[in-house]
Amino acid sequence: MRRTERYRVEGANSLWNIYQTVSFLKVMKCFIIIQIGRFMPFLTVKNWLYRTFLKMRIGKQTSIALMVMPDTMFPERITIGNNTVIGFSTTILAHEYLIEEYRLGDVVIGSNVMIGANSTILPGVEIGDGVVVSAATLVHKDVPAGCMVGGNPMRIIYTAEQMASRKKADVPKWHNA
Repeated sequence: MRRTERYRVEGANSLWNIYQTVSFLKVMKCFIIIQIGRFMPFLTVKNWLYRTFLKMRIGKQTSIALMVMPDTMFPERITIGNNTVIGFSTTILAHEYLIEEYRLGDVVIGSNVMIGANSTILPGVEIGDGVVVSAATLVHKDVPAGCMVGGNPMRIIYTAEQMASRKKADVPKWHNA
């Protein structure tokens, strides 16, 4: 279930009326900071930019990869936990502009989460701690802690219990040991 606030618009579609819902200067500031961040090779600098200028809540040692696109209009509605990886070219949306309405919703991504490349996270979604989201997944509803999800539409591939069992059975051969 997604938790979004719904706002009706009259006349033209909601995107046509965008600057009645969010300030043009805010969108330009967010766009510029995000474009700098998308190419920033230093994770600490990128996280500082996003925390300072976009008011995103980003945990310690979180890695936001190259080309990730946080919401350009409401980035302050995004929270990411500690030690999480957001993969290449992922989009995190906190808004939806539709024909007769627009919707806003907080996005909460837990700690120790792995989001695969080219995924899209919709507004109003919570992703629990320890989740693995496979590449190119459309996260359109909440994801329970510890599981693995993937696909479009997203579905649970492994439950938290199955993931724990798989991890316990995995005996890696480390090449750097």
